[in-house]
Amino acid sequence: MVEAGVETSQSNVPCEPCDVVSVPARQGLEAVDILRRGPGDGVGPVLHVEGGGTLVFVVPAGTAAGWDVPGSTCTETDGRGLRLEPRTDAEGADLDGPQEEAPAVKGQDVALPAPPAEGCDWLLPPGEADLATDPAVLRRALGEAARLIEAADSCR
Repeated sequence: MVEAGVETSQSNVPCEPCDVVSVPARQGLEAVDILRRGPGDGVGPVLHVEGGGTLVFVVPAGTAAGWDVPGSTCTETDGRGLRLEPRTDAEGADLDGPQEEAPAVKGQDVALPAPPAEGCDWLLPPGEADLATDPAVLRRALGEAARLIEAADSCR
């Protein structure tokens, strides 16, 4: 489950082990900006849950055990993980049918995996992002985002 009420598709197996951090969209978008501007490794794949106003960050498996950031939730993927690359057969044919396409770095098209749940879409798809967001870096970015939002709201 990516978020309460949003079940992941069983067609997304096999997959990479991971956990997911869900945050309000406003805070999540600020955190994405902070992570992308920062030095070093930035942000991993991020999903936008439509209608829920939520962003979901892919983090390494095991993060949920120690996650304690107020206003966010970290959920284990119960061993299902998320498939971050399209599945292909021995000849390279796509096993999951047509996928979204995004331009590759050198002008070629690459197939992206379908979002892992109904009502979700990739904000930062796998392949355009690191494999997962470092939990310590995400924790700092979410804290900074919360402070920025609080400051902006107090100026109204």
